[in-house]
Amino acid sequence: MPDSATRVTVVVADEHPAYREGVVRGLRADGRIDVRAEAEDGVAALTAIRELVPHVALIDYRLPKMDGVAVIHAVVGEGLPTRLVLLSAATDATVVYRALREGAAGYLAKDAKRPEFVEAVLAAADGRPVPSEAGPRPAADGDAAALSERERQVLRGFAEGKGIPQLAAELRLAASTVKTVTHRLYEKLGVPDRAAAVAEAVRRGLLD
Repeated sequence: MPDSATRVTVVVADEHPAYREGVVRGLRADGRIDVRAEAEDGVAALTAIRELVPHVALIDYRLPKMDGVAVIHAVVGEGLPTRLVLLSAATDATVVYRALREGAAGYLAKDAKRPEFVEAVLAAADGRPVPSEAGPRPAADGDAAALSERERQVLRGFAEGKGIPQLAAELRLAASTVKTVTHRLYEKLGVPDRAAAVAEAVRRGLLD
């Protein structure tokens, strides 16, 4: 964890130069963040992390040669202290679940605004939960203990990549009922979507 006098060092990995440069400009403009390297594929990202050992690495999921989850697996497996934040355009709940299970500090939607990128980097460097995106404020952890069994079934389904129609068929419920359960789940976890629900559930230890 950097002290207050040390700028947070970062590696940014994304295959699209224009997008990557935009993220880098936004981070550097904050003044508290020092972007040490950029990478356009997973192999280059892993090499940069190994050589520079930054405080934080922003890793796109869809990287050529080695995807973001594989990079996270390698970094965590090697015991490197860099905190990893997955970037995902689709914010797919299954991808988020895999990344967090591999040891990512959190995830961020690629269309997040500049302040959200800055906050995600600073939170990760500080060991705090990484806010996935703007949305309702998370409920108190105690509220999550009140999840019903049906809500837990829907949550597990989201982590497995299942949508509402598939869950409705498996649980023998109307799709409208599954939607109602989903809305209650979001309210209890204080999240706006499936990926955020899975991320918050992993953080709270609600998913095995």
